[in-house]
Amino acid sequence: MTGTAVRQAIINTALDTGELGLNLGASGNVSARTDGGFLITPTGLAYETLTPSDIVFVTDKGETPQAIDDATQRRPSSEWRFHLDIYGARADVDAVIHTHSMFATSLACLGRDIPDFHYMVAVAGGMDIRCAPYATFGTEALSNHAVAALEGRRACLLANHGQIATGDDLKSALGLAQQVEALAGQYLHCLQAGEPNLLGPEEMARVLEKFKTYGSQDQD
Repeated sequence: MTGTAVRQAIINTALDTGELGLNLGASGNVSARTDGGFLITPTGLAYETLTPSDIVFVTDKGETPQAIDDATQRRPSSEWRFHLDIYGARADVDAVIHTHSMFATSLACLGRDIPDFHYMVAVAGGMDIRCAPYATFGTEALSNHAVAALEGRRACLLANHGQIATGDDLKSALGLAQQVEALAGQYLHCLQAGEPNLLGPEEMARVLEKFKTYGSQDQD
């Protein structure tokens, strides 16, 4: 995609997070890796008002150079730092979506991981979905916690904050954010009745192996 097309895709994905109930107003943020850095939604602007020129380029050194056309450069999302550090730590990640979705955020406010209560937990790449410790939004501490919680995973919760989902493109990251939200809701429902049965490491190892070809038409 061209630069303008990527910028529009970021806007469309940000709008999708609202339509899918994953974000409200200008909450959350969306980014995609690009040459020399990444493109990210700006801070404080409602998604429905965005145009491609509002999407902010951040270099892989965390700098926001003046727009080429000398127009006023928007300020990036306040959470640009963890996007920067995730891309720096994870060559397999080309898109990052952060949401304040209801169930994931509620579970994060309890400081709870999502354990192996359902085999679909493996969609996030591991035997559980970790909840990163709390740190003030926009800080290096939060970024460090997020990168650690994502080690070996494609998604995590942020304590008292929300969730992060990653992908090799915007579509896959958005789909994972939906899956994490659904799993968080199911787990919260289970907790209302008690602690759910867990599948255990042996079964989750089998599931993770099967997930290597999950959804593929090219299998026996």
